[in-house]
Formats: sequence, structure tokens, C-alpha cells
Amino acid sequence: MNTRWKPSVTVAAVIARIHAGVTEFLLVEEHTQDGLRLNNPAGHLDPGESPLEGCARETLEETAFHFQPTALVGVYLSRFEKPIAGQAQTEDITYLRFAYCGELGEFVAGQALDDGIVRTLWLSAEAIRACPERHRSPLLIKCMDDYLAGHRHPVNVITTDASVYQIGNAPQA
Repeated sequence: MNTRWKPSVTVAAVIARIHAGVTEFLLVEEHTQDGLRLNNPAGHLDPGESPLEGCARETLEETAFHFQPTALVGVYLSRFEKPIAGQAQTEDITYLRFAYCGELGEFVAGQALDDGIVRTLWLSAEAIRACPERHRSPLLIKCMDDYLAGHRHPVNVITTDASVYQIGNAPQA
């Protein structure tokens, strides 16, 4: 049987601030199969939304902050094998990540964080580099490094066709 390969599309927010003269990044600490891990506010793109909308939504759900993406930092492809619970087999997973930077908005007091999110925290690049064993993905460092290197692309480099918003009515590819 010929199965078409379909990577999981994810979005991530690279959110930085200057605090006491040091650039810090807003991260989430979350429960994973491998224990507590650090990541950018990130998650899967949902049906019926653009990558920009998905990034803003995921940031709100994981940090309780509104976020307005203003630039694309980069597009990343990563692959790993994940153990299948209760089995000796692994699952081959590929992620296609769209990472954005932008403006952090208001904090929504009382907003529940997504399941698994323990807390948000601000860490310097040095502190993030010092704990690679706690990173959920190697893309955490890559996105941060690209941000620090000044990688910024216009958000309109990614086009979302109107058909995306017509769930159930979209033509089949």
C-alpha cells in the first residue's frame, strides 16, 4: 500500500524582551512523555486557520498572553522517532514548523493554560543553551539563534488561500 507522507504542521512564537540589559525569551515548561521540557509557545495548526492565526492562538493558550506575529523568523523541518506507548515499535514523526516573532500583548488574568503546561518563564539565551537536555525540540535553539541573527521575513510570504476557511467545502487536492 502506498501511503502519502504528511508532516505535522506546527507554529511557534519566538518572544523576546530586554530585561536588565539581557535578551530573554518567553518559554513554556510542559509535561511530556520524557518529563518536564522547555519549548517556545507552540502547537499544531488547526483546520480553518492560517499559520499567523494559529501562532496567536497557541501563544494565548499556552501563556495567557495575546500575541501578534509581525515577522516570520523561519520555516523548519525536523524528524524524530517517538516510542509508541506499550509497544516496542516507534513512530516516525516529521514536523514542519513556522516560527514567528512579534508583539506580546495583554496578559489575560484567569486564563487557564493548555493541559500539560506547568508555567511560563523568561530565560536568557545563555540559560537556554545551558540545559539542552530539557529542550522539547532542537528547534528551540535553532529558532532562537535565527531570531538573534536577525532573521525576519514579511508575514505575507506565507499565503493562506480563502479555501482554508471553508471547512467542508474545500476542493480535494
